Amino acid sequence: MKLSAIVAAFLVSASMTAPSFAQDKKETAKKGSGGPMTFFVTSAGKGNGADLGGLEGADAHCNALAKAAGSKLTNWKAYLSTTAPGGDAGVNARERIGKGPWRNAKGVVVASNVADLHSSKTKISKQTALTEKGEVVNGRGDKPNEHDILTGSDPMGMYSTAGGDTTCGNWSKSAEGSAIVGHHDLQGLKDTRHMKSWNSSHGSAGCSQDSLVKTGGAGKFYCFAAN
Repeated sequence: MKLSAIVAAFLVSASMTAPSFAQDKKETAKKGSGGPMTFFVTSAGKGNGADLGGLEGADAHCNALAKAAGSKLTNWKAYLSTTAPGGDAGVNARERIGKGPWRNAKGVVVASNVADLHSSKTKISKQTALTEKGEVVNGRGDKPNEHDILTGSDPMGMYSTAGGDTTCGNWSKSAEGSAIVGHHDLQGLKDTRHMKSWNSSHGSAGCSQDSLVKTGGAGKFYCFAAN
């Protein structure tokens, strides 16, 4: 009799907890893979081409957009490199963004750490490189195409040593010059390695808003929470 009573109690308990467990799974699915947003593409640039007010202005834009979207994090950094004159070392984008992991607005992890972010393990794509609002950014084939994302970086996320202007005057120019951009959708004119790069595809036609639009951009850039 005692064993029967125990079995009956277990069955009752299971029948009561099953709906609760199912509900928990549904809630988890709604929230994505968990954790706060720590990565996004800006839903809009600053509106003055590649003149972002330097790294400080770009970081402030990241933080303002994140706050408006409800993020409680306050240490957002723009994924941008800078160069220095006379062969001195510039700033590397990869060293500004913390250690990871980084999740988009849907909770999807795009990279676990800096090494993965700059390797074939990165999960950045048109489907995952969302804005702070959780929206998909237009890519190649969309109108307008906005897949050129400002970085000023080489494929490893470091400042470029190619020579010439690669950062629109360290993000202070809105006329002549050029900046290295990546393709968040991994698509380009040809099926080549650099056209598929999320952070280092080609140089922009100039630094003005019109010039950025001309080559398929809108002055947008990546933001990471430096955790």
